[in-house]
Amino acid sequence: EFKKGWNPQVILHSICAFANDFNNLGGGYVIVGVKEVDGVASMPPTGIEIVKIDTIQKELLQICHYISPNYFPIVEPTQIEEKYILVIWCPPGDVRPYKAPISLAEKDKHSKVYYIRHTSSTIIAKAHEEQRLLELTAKVTFDNRINQQQSIDDFSLTHIASFLKEVNSSLYAELSKISLADLCRNMGIARGANEELKPLNIGLLMFSDDPSLYFRGAQIDLVEYQDDIGDQFRETIFKGPIWQQLQDVLRYIRHSIVKEQIVKIKGKAEAERFYNYPY
Repeated sequence: EFKKGWNPQVILHSICAFANDFNNLGGGYVIVGVKEVDGVASMPPTGIEIVKIDTIQKELLQICHYISPNYFPIVEPTQIEEKYILVIWCPPGDVRPYKAPISLAEKDKHSKVYYIRHTSSTIIAKAHEEQRLLELTAKVTFDNRINQQQSIDDFSLTHIASFLKEVNSSLYAELSKISLADLCRNMGIARGANEELKPLNIGLLMFSDDPSLYFRGAQIDLVEYQDDIGDQFRETIFKGPIWQQLQDVLRYIRHSIVKEQIVKIKGKAEAERFYNYPY
């Protein structure tokens, strides 16, 4: 959700709605300093004055105390096209559902309701939606669950670094300056107290050397049948972090499975090209 400027009441409602994650989409982002036109970011950004960023972050921390139960998003100022903007990342809350005040006026601060996302809008949940929100309590999606049996030491810094570089993350430049615990928190792949920081399932799937050690079947089996009966086939197994598995299997398909036939047509400059499978 894009916001041209800092509007604490409206932004508080959006944070609450993303934390409730009514449709299990993984939360969302509120981008402050970017104008929205017909649902699309209008560039270049309007930006936020650099002297106001610290004040806004302090006010954001203060208003988030009004969310019940307490919920605090992850906030990062960043620079786009020489303008400063504020990125507020709101992952799904661990103890949803959440309520927020209808207004930040003193008389309304204790009058709280559930907010949810409906398409691209933040709205107050209706009675039947409130019931569904309550049913979501303690239902955390598999990838977002803490894995109590493993440790953040099961993450491979090599895989994390490769991924951050590939997605062009600003965290890549910080790798040598921050601890593994801070890195995991910034990436949202671990949660808990400093003395008992635990990995999330998604972190182990993405950044452990062999996720199938923790999750049976976390691999890709590619089977090529060599006859119509099905008793002759070749099987290739892909292991490793799931994002690398996907890249490896697509690379294998492109080079070993997809075949191209070129047919020259008399009287035509261009040849006809046919493929056994569309890539």
